[in-house]
Amino acid sequence: MSRICLYLDEDTIKSALVKALRNADLDVITVVDAQMLGRSDEEQLNWSTQNKRVIYSFNIGDFCKLHRDYMFEGKTHAGIVLAPQQQYSIGQQLTGLLKLVAANSSEDMIDKLIFLNSYLKN
Repeated sequence: MSRICLYLDEDTIKSALVKALRNADLDVITVVDAQMLGRSDEEQLNWSTQNKRVIYSFNIGDFCKLHRDYMFEGKTHAGIVLAPQQQYSIGQQLTGLLKLVAANSSEDMIDKLIFLNSYLKN
């Protein structure tokens, strides 16, 4: 079982979060690192899947639709983690993502759509 590798989209690339995730020894790449800044959500999901990375985004509406479309069309993605924008502090996001990575493998995440709040409940 492989450890989850994360791909943070344009909405989630706060430098403090990226630094904290990397300091926690997580494999994290951002859209800036991948030179994907400004690309469509579908291109982001395709890139993350080709590179076996779970995408983390605040863009709930578009990624829920993409997930639904992928499932309907029989396409596979590497996993999607969503959170409402401005609802969680950097610390809360870090906690949720660390719990997610500890509880799942990259194989577990295939074709999954997960909301970060499910890893923030006591």
